[in-house]
Amino acid sequence: MAKAGEKGGWKEFVWNPRTREFLGRTASSWGLILLFYLVFYIFLAGLFALTMYVMLQTLDDHKPTWQDRLATPGMVIRPKGSETIDIVYSIQKTETWDTYIQILDKFLLPYNDSIQAQKNDECTPDQYFVQEDSGDVRNNPKRSCQFNRSSLYNCSGLDNSRYGYEDGKPCIIIKMNRVIGLRPGNNGQAPYVTCGAKREDSNKIGELVYYPPNGTFNLMYYPYYGKKAQVNYSQPLVAVKFLNITFNEDVNIECKINANNIPAGSERDKFAGRVSFKLRINSN
Repeated sequence: MAKAGEKGGWKEFVWNPRTREFLGRTASSWGLILLFYLVFYIFLAGLFALTMYVMLQTLDDHKPTWQDRLATPGMVIRPKGSETIDIVYSIQKTETWDTYIQILDKFLLPYNDSIQAQKNDECTPDQYFVQEDSGDVRNNPKRSCQFNRSSLYNCSGLDNSRYGYEDGKPCIIIKMNRVIGLRPGNNGQAPYVTCGAKREDSNKIGELVYYPPNGTFNLMYYPYYGKKAQVNYSQPLVAVKFLNITFNEDVNIECKINANNIPAGSERDKFAGRVSFKLRINSN
């Protein structure tokens, strides 16, 4: 049990009525300490606000001030499941490929010719669509070129609403990731896509056909100026149709971008400029 003297000493430390001290300090002492910290934190908040204000003045709402991009842009395919990009289905079981059809329909809807005609321009093919600013005068919003769904021909879903999945000749849509300011080709040579089977499956892939012809991303869709500056931008696509792939076997496929000013993916980033997936079509 604590002694009376010890108990009284503790109470006096909390509040000493003789010296009018609370926790060992007078009211004026506490006031000076609180005033110091108040001024100190107001100064820190002001310094932080000033720093943020100065930094924000260097930013551009329409494009990044500093851009440390990869030398080789990535690629993605559609249809793509939620957990994997592999495409596996059975021709006889409609439910195994119906989801792929729905994904392609939804993905290609904004590319309908009527929608593109309303919001985008008919551009001159095979040359960059450059829209530079004039000094401090911003040329915004910038226009965009039409990419019509019909240019995917047999993979557009217009003539064949099932994109060839029902007869084992499926279409895969490929797009290259957006990179602000990228001009993917020198001397008027447009980048193009090539697909092939991995070495162990080279005799299983069969014949391929590309849409648009030669699997090109036309130069008129570049450079890309960013989401805010180019609000109606329609990313160009390439469709690949597999005409006679081997059924009932896994076929490991790799598609890559080819351009005379885009380096091939390095060992450090094997997925740059390419996309790999498995395609398996079961006939029964």
